[in-house]
Formats: sequence, structure tokens, C-alpha cells
Amino acid sequence: MKIPFCILVIFLLYCDVFSTHIKGDFSTDEFFKFLVKFGFQKTEIHNQKETYGYIFGNITSKDTFKYPITFAVLDRKHFIHYYNNRDISDKETACQYMFQNLNASAYHPKCNAYGQDLFRRIPCPHNQLCIDEDMPWNVIKHNQFTYVIQNSGQPRFWYVSMVSCYLDETTCSWHHYSGAPSADNKTLTEIPQIINYDFWLVNGSPNLSFYNTMLYQFSFDRKNTLELYLVFWLCYIILVPVQLYAVRIQRHPVTKLFTSSLVLEFIALCFNVLHTMKFAADGVGFTGLDVAGDIFDIMSRTLFMLLLLLLAKGWAVTRLELTYKPLVFGVWMVYGIVHVLLYVWNTTEVDIVEEIDEYQTWPGWLVLTLRVAIMTWFVLELRNTMMYEHNMPKLNFLLHFGASSLVWFVYLPIIALIALQISPLWRFKFILGITYSADCLAFCIMAHLLWPTRSEQYLLLAPPDYTAGIEELDEFSESPHVVHSDTVALTAAESINADDEEVIFTRPHKNGIAFS
Repeated sequence: MKIPFCILVIFLLYCDVFSTHIKGDFSTDEFFKFLVKFGFQKTEIHNQKETYGYIFGNITSKDTFKYPITFAVLDRKHFIHYYNNRDISDKETACQYMFQNLNASAYHPKCNAYGQDLFRRIPCPHNQLCIDEDMPWNVIKHNQFTYVIQNSGQPRFWYVSMVSCYLDETTCSWHHYSGAPSADNKTLTEIPQIINYDFWLVNGSPNLSFYNTMLYQFSFDRKNTLELYLVFWLCYIILVPVQLYAVRIQRHPVTKLFTSSLVLEFIALCFNVLHTMKFAADGVGFTGLDVAGDIFDIMSRTLFMLLLLLLAKGWAVTRLELTYKPLVFGVWMVYGIVHVLLYVWNTTEVDIVEEIDEYQTWPGWLVLTLRVAIMTWFVLELRNTMMYEHNMPKLNFLLHFGASSLVWFVYLPIIALIALQISPLWRFKFILGITYSADCLAFCIMAHLLWPTRSEQYLLLAPPDYTAGIEELDEFSESPHVVHSDTVALTAAESINADDEEVIFTRPHKNGIAFS
């Protein structure tokens, strides 16, 4: 399946990256900028320092701000109301509504001395701590601010953003900050100002030298994904060479198609492993490899689905000619394209506040519907193929092939329904683990069924030396000593079969095929 190059380029430019080292800039004319969503682990009572979450970094500007604007770190309970009011057209009113429910919760030395530590006034002074850092010993070295996140009950998502609003310390009311006054006194326009930020989000204390690199950089919902990728990478590092050996000794179209699907999956997994390992080290990873790995994974699965449909129609098992080619390849292309569009949609269009996975969007439901429809078609085609087949080895192959393929088709709709009942903190790992397990098992079963010594019993093989072999047999049968042997055998047969019984002459066997 070919993916339009322009779609990949646009996606790479606009995709939301799940990094934990966040760098960039914010202009006051943007008004609001969402930066990252991060899951912090549960804080253990007896191991607090190692299980705290930390946000630390630097936020500075080359411009001089008349009023400091706001850097907000909020949990979901506080974030929803704040986020939903960001689009109010009158930004002065938007600021007041966004912080309406936060005035009683957020700490401020003058307006609310008993609130939670949710805000930082930014930009911070150059080479100094942010003005809200009243306990310098808690700030990570070489950084201007530090948040210490404590989740006593359970893991939680926290949302980080910037907004061009400031708090009037006299009236304790919020107002919009649009930028620096224009140098031209005749105009009322204000010049946007730029803030530069560079900060980290981690699970575990940065001051501890023995933190677990498998967990430190990862949001809680992505924790242990590196181990998961490595486990399946080890499985494929064994399976792929074995299958390459198989396709080397049996150059059959079915074997080649299956090997292509398997190699694509292995390449996708290699990309994901490389990205995740670098992410564990620097909190950023290889964005391009991450996207490419996901696309290759989709291509592998759609190619595998094509192979299942072709075998269900009896291609290379009961017939050499494929019927309804445009329909088969058309359905395959539609499914692949919709699957890619789902991936792009899930990454670029789904609102960060909505705690849903890719299969809870309308493109996701469309992919699942197509998959169920293709599965139904697969069953009908397989049933039709088996009705007209009487060779027992082929029937046994089709029976085992059909049972395993049906499990592969049906698992995705089932886990999509189960995922509805699973917390978003665990959902990604659940879907990823089941998906990779099912795909790996399907590849192993297919490699077993298509192993050369076994598939010779039911695949329609056409070895390169097939024609040459027949010609050699014809020349052999016409040689003088063979003619003499045939004459002697015929005389003996006639003397034995005096009752004019039918005599069957059979040529020698070649490649397991008897030529009569």
C-alpha cells in the first residue's frame, strides 16, 4: 500500500509529540498555548522522594514585561473549566472566566496564602529564580522554577499551559495582557512580546543518581512501553531470519507476500525501539522515526490482511487465477488509507482534554466497521473455497488457517470495546500490549503453516525447473535402454493379463508429482 507523501509531510509538521523535554517560545498575541499533558505516578508514603513528580526548567524573555503573565500547571479537575473558556472572543472576559474557579484554589502571597502551588508568574528574571519560588532549596540546581507533584491517592494527568493573563494584586482580579505599548503614542496598538521556555517533566527526583531510566522520562500512561517494545523486538529478531531462510528455499508468491508483511512489522518495531530508547535518555526521541514506525506498522497489518483475503479466496491453494481482483485490491486500499487517516486524525484533531483512544473517534469506528465487514467477507470466501475442495491436506490447512485468521480479525473490535471501561492511564499500554501480542502470534502461526516442507502439501507450487524436468523425463523415456525395458515389461504384462485387463503405465516421480 502506498501512502501519499504529502500526507506524511503535513503530519510530521503538525503532529503533537509526546515529549517530556519541552522547548519553544510563546507570543502574547497567541493568548493561550497548551504545552503538554503528563501522567504523574502515585506517591508512595514510605518512598516519597523517589515517587514524587517534578516539573523544572527555565522561562525567560529578552523583552521587558509591564505585568508578568501566567504559567499554569493544573490537574484535570481544575483544568477543564479553565480550558473551556479560552476561546471567548473578548480576552479580558476570557481571563476572568478562566480563573474564576481557580481564585479560591491557587496560591498567591497576597490574594490566597493557603492555596495550592499551581501558577508561576513569567518570565522569570535572568539568572534568577522565578518570583514565586519562596523556598530556593526546593528548586533543582541550574533551573529557575520547580514544581513537586504529589499524587497521594492514585496516578493523575497534569496539564501545562501558558496564558496572557495577569493578576492585579490590588483587586485580586484577572486581566488580559496583550503586549508592550507601541512606541508611537498616536496609535493604541500593542507590540506582542516573546517568552522562551525550556523545561522537563519527570517521574522521580532529578537529584537521585539511581533513578530508573525506564520510567523517569515517561508519562505514567507510557510507562513500561520500552520494555514492551524490546520483548517483541527479541521475538521478531528470531522469527524474521527464520522466515527469510524459508522464502530463500521456497520462492512462492504467498511466501514472499507474507515475508514482506513480516519485514515491514520488524522495521516498524526497530524504529519504535530506537525512538523509545532515545526518549528514555533525553525526553524527546526521534520524532520522524516514531511516525515512520507507526506508518510501517499500519502498512504491515494491511498487507497481512490482503494475504488472508487472497488465501481465503483459494489463490495458490485451489486455483492460480484470482477472481474479482479490482474488488479485493480496492477494499484493501480503502482500509489502508482509512487506517492512516485515523492515525493522523487521532494525533492532530482529537482534543487533548478528551480522554479517548483512537477507536473512540468516528474514523476509529469506521476502521472497526470496515474490519468487521472484511472479516465477514473473509469467512464467506473461505467457506466457498472449502466447499469445492476435496483434498484432505488442503482442507486441513484451510481449517487451521481460517480459525487462526478469524481470531486475528476479531481481536481488535473486542479490545476496542473493553478499552472503553479502562482508565486512560492504563488504556494505551493495554491496547498496545494486546495488539502486538496478537500480531506476533498471527505471524508465528502463519510462518508455521507456510513452512516449505509443510506448504508443499497444499500450495500450488511451480518450481523454476518444472518444464525442464518434464523435458528431461521425455528424453529419458525415449532412450534405447528404456524402450527395451518397456518392451520386456509389456510382454510380461500381456502374458500375465490374459483376460485383457487394463494396464496402467506410470512414469517416474519428479518433485513429488506423478506424470502419467
